[in-house]
Amino acid sequence: MAVGRRGSRRIIVDSTIYRWRLRRRPTYSQALCWSPCTYAVEHAGHPGTTLVVTTNQPHASNWFGREVEPVRPADVARAIQLGLGQGWTPTAPGSPFHLDLSAGFRSSL
Repeated sequence: MAVGRRGSRRIIVDSTIYRWRLRRRPTYSQALCWSPCTYAVEHAGHPGTTLVVTTNQPHASNWFGREVEPVRPADVARAIQLGLGQGWTPTAPGSPFHLDLSAGFRSSL
């Protein structure tokens, strides 16, 4: 799973450049507020394992108009540092590394 260049944003954390991307359109489950918003992060120079971060917010384009806090670069930087602390190695090949920050998410079920 690679983060495409189109629509991705650059962020520098501890003098390392990463790219991150949030889906423009929510998945069906995210649109119905059944599951929280997610975004992906990868090393910009030597992409390997992708960090997939699950937030505790609904997607901004949910169909119910639930109020949302936007994903800010500071949130992404914190997630990168948490992922690195939990063993994510961004330049090593492998399957995506999942970081679950969804505690407190309220589904619309």
